[in-house]
Amino acid sequence: MRRREFIILAGAAAAAWLPPTALRSEERVIKIVALGDALATSYYLPVGRRFSDRLEFALKAKGQSVTVVDAGKGNDTAARGLASLNRSVPEDTDAVILVLGAVDMVFAVEPNITRKSLAAIIENLKARRIAVLLCGAAPHTRLDDEHKSAFATMFSGLAGEYDVLFYPAFDDAFASDPSLKEIGDFKPNAAGIEAVVARILPKVEALIDQARHRVH
Repeated sequence: MRRREFIILAGAAAAAWLPPTALRSEERVIKIVALGDALATSYYLPVGRRFSDRLEFALKAKGQSVTVVDAGKGNDTAARGLASLNRSVPEDTDAVILVLGAVDMVFAVEPNITRKSLAAIIENLKARRIAVLLCGAAPHTRLDDEHKSAFATMFSGLAGEYDVLFYPAFDDAFASDPSLKEIGDFKPNAAGIEAVVARILPKVEALIDQARHRVH
């Protein structure tokens, strides 16, 4: 066997036995944690129809190597999300979809209190080199005009201040369409979740791209 052929074959054999950690970054499975409240957890829907399930399915259909984990609770305010952050988002996480704030509006929490909690969450994740997609929410109807404006500017202001990806309103796909919401509620039904996934998908793909270029 000529020397050049031997080198090629030896290199191919070595590549075949590389450990999983030696995979190219494009091949590594990206772990996304959806840290959210009632808008994103979809705990009331059957397994397989929830936001994390449908998002993972849609991403894999586009050839993305990902796993999407639901780590939220339906009644979580931003403060509650912060309190459980390190348990909800383990060290092997690559990216987080942050969907907190809607419950704060339902409970009429002061926007500056919500902002402080969200800022602390983002700071924690960035310090851990975890890519972040911050999602806002449409102002709740029970709020007065001043508080509606404060919440709307809070989300966009945080995204700009911390230079994270931003999706202005997680619920924009279903908020004004009763056929996409649970009866008598503000949460999305299964059809509403499909509408959210279709709209948010490009932002999540950008999030994955960020995660692939970060080194923990």
